[in-house]
Amino acid sequence: MVTISYANNFLGTSLAENEYSAAKEFMLTTGLQVDDVAWTVGRAQTVRYSSRYGNVRFEPAVLNYTFEVTPVSGSPANYTMTTGIVLYNMPVSEITYGNNYFERIYPSNSSFLLGGSSAPVTHVFAVEKLPMVDGSYTRVVVAPSVRMLRSTVGGTTYVKFYLPVLNSGSNLYRSQSITLSGNGVTKITQSNVTQVKMSIAFTSASEGFTQDFFNLAVPSTLTFSPNTVVEFYSGEVQVSLGLHT
Repeated sequence: MVTISYANNFLGTSLAENEYSAAKEFMLTTGLQVDDVAWTVGRAQTVRYSSRYGNVRFEPAVLNYTFEVTPVSGSPANYTMTTGIVLYNMPVSEITYGNNYFERIYPSNSSFLLGGSSAPVTHVFAVEKLPMVDGSYTRVVVAPSVRMLRSTVGGTTYVKFYLPVLNSGSNLYRSQSITLSGNGVTKITQSNVTQVKMSIAFTSASEGFTQDFFNLAVPSTLTFSPNTVVEFYSGEVQVSLGLHT
């Protein structure tokens, strides 16, 4: 009986570890698919997973991005975008690495703002933060971040910021899947900009989704030459759970 009990516990632990490892790959794929659908209206991608212990949840309106834009003349203007996050939650009773455990899965850079055409628009990381309002979990998280592109055409510098905005779709829970749908792209343009300051508010901080949870750095103020055109692109992505069987 002792041997059987030990074997069952060992098997359960191994299954939980394998599932958690698979969850990291699944959430990494989900993060990459966000970039695929965010900038194409009507495009949809479904990512499937298999889970015995964990569950996928969408948390709306967690990150509040504000861009303060200072022009050559006139008053600064503020542009705000609010987005949710996707979480894969496994109870700490099944797998735990200790409170305040954090693992950066992709990318290795810890900034909310990443530059270059190959930069991702989401961060994928694993975290265990206890206690939290919704329960005690070891989590894998997909959180939107900002991609910045810079180019110069005819003496004018163009700086473009891209941020996917995740909103809740139809959550039917009929299957273990996430469906991401591109629902619209919004563009804001301002000319003769000398400075952009980015800030982030954690709107669900009371539930535990704080800076300590995300462990990501907010960049310092960006300064540009006077003849700079700044463009902000927000791609709305509807996140639906279990939509397809």
